[in-house]
Order: sequence, then C-alpha cells, then structure tokens
Amino acid sequence: MIPAAFEYEAPTELAEAIDRLARSGGEAKVLAGGQSLIPLMKFRLAQPARIIDLNRISGLAYVRENGDLRIGALTRESDLEESAVIRDRYAIVADTAAVIADPIVRNLATVGGNVAHADPANDHPATLLALRASVVARGPRGERVIPIDDFFVDTFTTSLAPDEIVTEIRIPRAQAQSGGAYIKLERKVGDFAIVGVAAHLQLDGKGSVATAGIGLTNVGPTAIRARHAEEALRGRAPDDRAIAAAAEAAAAESQPVADLRGPAEYKRDVVRVLTTRALRRAVARAKGGK
Repeated sequence: MIPAAFEYEAPTELAEAIDRLARSGGEAKVLAGGQSLIPLMKFRLAQPARIIDLNRISGLAYVRENGDLRIGALTRESDLEESAVIRDRYAIVADTAAVIADPIVRNLATVGGNVAHADPANDHPATLLALRASVVARGPRGERVIPIDDFFVDTFTTSLAPDEIVTEIRIPRAQAQSGGAYIKLERKVGDFAIVGVAAHLQLDGKGSVATAGIGLTNVGPTAIRARHAEEALRGRAPDDRAIAAAAEAAAAESQPVADLRGPAEYKRDVVRVLTTRALRRAVARAKGGK
C-alpha cells in the first residue's frame, strides 16, 4: 500500500503544467483530485516516474452558464452537488454527482479527473454521453474541443494526447421542456455501480420526444451510448409503450460481463429496469416536475 518512488511537481500556471507534461516523455501522470490515481499508485498498478499536481493552478474550478454550461476540470463533486445552477437546471448532473462514492471522496474528487480516468464504472461518462457534452483539452498545440462520443476509446483510455490536459466540460444549455435523470444500482452506498443509466429528453410542442440521450454505466469496456434505445423514442409520445421499447433496446445494447456484482443476464435486466425508471423521471422533469 506504499507507492513506488516518484518526483512531484506543482506548477502554478496551466502552460507550465502542459510544458512539464510534454517534456516528461509519457512518464508523468496528472494529479487532480487523486481519488483514482492515488489508490492505483498504492497498489502499484500505476507507477509514474513523475506527478504533475494541478491543484495550485487557479481558474480551473467553476460552474457557469455562458451560452452553454461550463464546468472547470478541477471542480469538486461536492461543488457540483451544491451548485444552484446544477440543482435547478441540470438535475441529471446533480443526480450523478450525488451518487459518486461518499462525501469524503466527493470533497476531493474532480469532474475532470473522473472523465479523464475513463473508468467504465465511473458515473459522469454515461451522463455526459446522454447530454451530448464536449471535453475541452489543452496541449502544446493549443485548445481542442472533443465531442464526448469521440472521447472514450477503451477501458481507461481516451482520445487525449499524452501531452494534453482536460480543462473544461461543456454541456448544451438546458432548454424548456427538457429533463434528465441518472439512476444507479450499487451493492452498498459508495460502491461502484452494478449498473447506472442516464437519460435525457427534449420534448417538442406536441409533447413528443424531439431528441433523446441514453448512457449506460459499467456494462461495457467504456460507458455506452444506447443509440437504438434513443431511436426507439424519437418522434414518439414518451408513454409506457415507447419507454418499454427503449428500455428493451438499451438492455440489448449493453455488454455486461459476469463478476462479483452479478451475472451478465442479471445486469442486462437491471439495465432494462433502470432505463425505464430514468426515462420516466426524465419525462416528469421535462414536464416541470422534480
């Protein structure tokens, strides 16, 4: 439980951090909240030669609406929970932050670290897929805005270049008659999900589904966007029949494997059940409910 030896650097400017990361030759890891990286180092599953700590860099922790919703990469999960903008207008994000680990972890963990770690069991990736978010990264070649559909490549692997740092998450501005929800089943409070489902809907003037977003947690090598389930809803009234069809499609698109959290068929049925519940809550919120 003791990490291997490493060098520690704590730059105070983002440009300095990027320069040090670029000059590390791939031997450095970026430290944000440390709630994933430090445990990996303690078990020696990660043994970086150098740690570049971002926590002394100002200007990377914020939540603000500026045409869209912008969340700084160093924003703590607890700050998302307490943000009035998040609670009032982006309930799906509040749902997600509230079920990540426990309060002690959420006081330290950052949204940027959660996303960059690309763990399929992490909760934010499915929600960001449902919301059609983007990830902003900075590197020696400048800033890059990466659509979330292009960000998660494989387990613990993203499309970030080795010398790029996540600086911001962008989420399309919440519109009238839209709503979303994230629901997670876990063995005990604070555990990783057996299954998590994020659902977001935009209704049109007739109350039918104009657009739908559905993301799945911990039932594949990455978080999964359930495109067939989304298509099952588009243009239809979000009634029980349409929701049931979408839930069946989401279950079929999931790729669970048997492990200590249960057999694959059990998890696939949990996807169906949680998709049903998340969609019903999303519909209620799109119609003005909580």
